[in-house]
Amino acid sequence: MKNRKSTVARRNQILQKLTANGEVFVDALSKEFDVSEVTIRNDLDQLEKKRLLIRARGGAMKYEGGVGVDFGLSEKDKINLKEKMAIGQKAANLVKNDDIILIDGGTTTGEFAKNITHLSSLMVITNALNIVNTLCNNPGINLIIPGGNMRHNAQSLVGPIAEKSLSKFHVDKLFLGVDGLDLEKGLYTPNIEEAHMNEQMINISNEVIVLADSSKFNRQSFAYICGLERVNTIVTDNKIDAEFKSQLIDKGIEVIIA
Repeated sequence: MKNRKSTVARRNQILQKLTANGEVFVDALSKEFDVSEVTIRNDLDQLEKKRLLIRARGGAMKYEGGVGVDFGLSEKDKINLKEKMAIGQKAANLVKNDDIILIDGGTTTGEFAKNITHLSSLMVITNALNIVNTLCNNPGINLIIPGGNMRHNAQSLVGPIAEKSLSKFHVDKLFLGVDGLDLEKGLYTPNIEEAHMNEQMINISNEVIVLADSSKFNRQSFAYICGLERVNTIVTDNKIDAEFKSQLIDKGIEVIIA
C-alpha cells in the first residue's frame, strides 16, 4: 500500500510540474524522486494512457484538450524527432522520378520532403506550406498548391476550395501523416477540416502510404479520416509492438520499419 501511495504521489507531482513548466525530462525526474529512469518512463507511459500528457523523446509535454488536442508544427517538431527523421528517410525510398505524389502536412511528412529534394521530373501536390518551403527551390520538382483556408496550427490549406481543387487530380501515391491509428476504427486527426481534406486526398490516390511513429498507434483523436482498408503501406519506427505489426500485416497492410 505504501508503494502504491508513493507512486500516486510521484505521478501527481509530475503532473504539477507539467502544468507549471509545460514539459518534463526523464533524467531530471529520476534524480529528483530518487528512482530509476525506467520507473519514470513507466510513470509517463501510464499518464499518457490516461491522456494526461504526451510522451516526447527524453520526457513528456503537457497534453491539453484531450482527444481534440491540436498541436502546432513548432510543438510537434519536439516530439519523437529522431523517429520522424528515420521514417522520412525510409519513406523517400518509395518515390522515384516521374512519380506524381501528394504530400499531407505535418512534421513527419516534413521530414519525408527533406529527403526527396534531390529528385527531378517529379510532380508534387501539397496543401502544406512547410512542404512547399522545403521543395520550392528545386526546379526539377513541379509543385501544385491547391487553394483554401489557412489552418494556422498546421500551416496547411483546407476547406471546400482546397477539396474541390484536389478533386481535379489523380496521383500515384499519397504520403499521409496521422495523429492516431486504431486497429479497429482506422485513422484520426484532431481537426475536422483536416479529416475532410485527408479523405479527399485518399479518394484521388492509387496508393496510400501512412507515415506515423509508433506513439500514434492504439490511439484515436477527435476527427475520423478512414478505415485501415484504405491504407496500402505504413512506414514507422522500430518501437512498434510486434503483435500490433502482425495485426496490421494480417489486414493486408505492408509495414516498413525505419
